[in-house]
Amino acid sequence: MSIELKLTAFSAEEIAEHTSGRVEVYGTGASQPVTAVGHDSRDVHPGMLFCAIVGERFDGNDFICDVIAGGCDTVLCSRVPDNVKRGYDFTAIVVEDTVTALGALASYYRSLSGAKVIAVTGSVGKTTTKEFIYSVASAGFRTHKTKGNYNNEIGLPLTLFELAPEDQVSVIEMGMSDLGEIERMSLIAKPDIAVITNIGTSHLANLGSRENICRAKLEIMAGLSEDGCILMNGDEPLLFEKKDDIGDRAEYFSVHNRYAEYRAVNVRTGDSIVYDLIFDDKAITNVDVPTLGRHNVYNSLVAYSVGVKLGMTDERIRFGLSSFAGAEKRQNIYRIGDITVIDDCYNASPESMKAAIDVLVSLAAKEGGSPAALLGDMLELGEYCRLMHDQLGRYAAQEKVQKLFCFGEMADVIAEAAITHGIRAENVFVCVDIDDPGMMADMIRKAIDPGDVLLVKASRGVRAERVLDELKRKLSKKKK
Repeated sequence: MSIELKLTAFSAEEIAEHTSGRVEVYGTGASQPVTAVGHDSRDVHPGMLFCAIVGERFDGNDFICDVIAGGCDTVLCSRVPDNVKRGYDFTAIVVEDTVTALGALASYYRSLSGAKVIAVTGSVGKTTTKEFIYSVASAGFRTHKTKGNYNNEIGLPLTLFELAPEDQVSVIEMGMSDLGEIERMSLIAKPDIAVITNIGTSHLANLGSRENICRAKLEIMAGLSEDGCILMNGDEPLLFEKKDDIGDRAEYFSVHNRYAEYRAVNVRTGDSIVYDLIFDDKAITNVDVPTLGRHNVYNSLVAYSVGVKLGMTDERIRFGLSSFAGAEKRQNIYRIGDITVIDDCYNASPESMKAAIDVLVSLAAKEGGSPAALLGDMLELGEYCRLMHDQLGRYAAQEKVQKLFCFGEMADVIAEAAITHGIRAENVFVCVDIDDPGMMADMIRKAIDPGDVLLVKASRGVRAERVLDELKRKLSKKKK
């Protein structure tokens, strides 16, 4: 992916200045200023800065010869291979670590923009919350956002390089798997408003406890602007107990905590979510959000709060909420043949699984069909893995899921718990081999009935969307 720079072009000397690198000229050197940035050696062109990222499987430095042949004559690297030191015309900016250098250059680039930066993190719901904030902000401002899964220490700098002169607001998502990552990203993005959606159980394998997860999420304050603020979930005790430590910069959104600055009350669910909002001793009635699931009360409440912080009117904020459209593979609802599918394949945690099951049961009741669910492995749970999957099976049974399709290494655990707690054994299906999505699709095809509602949800590594692809193919073939 190559990002065209719209705010400024760079010389090699400017890049070196902002990345603490040294300029090395080979042959006649670079022939033109840098007008784009990228790290994929297969997607290069004249004027692009190639960032040689060293990853687990590939060392970008090894591809410098290829990118020069592709027309790129400026590279950011940690070493220059001997085979390109002679016979090629290019300029190298040599740094100790290219990921760090990429972030430093992006941070400088971000400083050239007048956009207000809103940074969003959290264990669950950060992408949906980002989309809600984007929808609201777009109702009043030219707004830029993180695309896809560009929410890590490589993706975030590339996202910032997409900023254009006309952008007034930028909504940035920050993900992490360990301590220190969000701090580094926050120092790059320098947010004006920071958001923590919640503290869940994702990444327990790396961080060991919810307290450490909370500590990692709070790193988002590291780069917060001097007059910036942080919005946090007031129904999460680990976050609310930080109120006195953080002081006036912290404000809270809540459904249950009467001390929070932004409170959703009188929540009603049906074809949409409707609630009343209390803040600044005012009551805003009938906030209507066109989506399902009580968890989206929190996501939309954050967006309303951000709209207030941006100085938007209630009318504009409501319009933004009414225009909300979910991100790809996150609770997209559509039809496959005679069944309704809730496609939520992007990721999963214990908290988001339960929220998705709630949506499933609600939608099935509304449509008059039976609730069915394909539940796949939840990853990165460490020593809690078996317990969390057992609890998932119990919850599916408790909420009266009628047909359960268990997919992945933990499928047996989910299935056993579900059967023990009430789902009939003949309605529980198991496929432990995630490399055989066709088998899972066959089980669904044979068990599902017209009118049923099927939830499909698992961690990203399971790639549960392949089951849906197989199901579409098989049902299409059956019609023929």
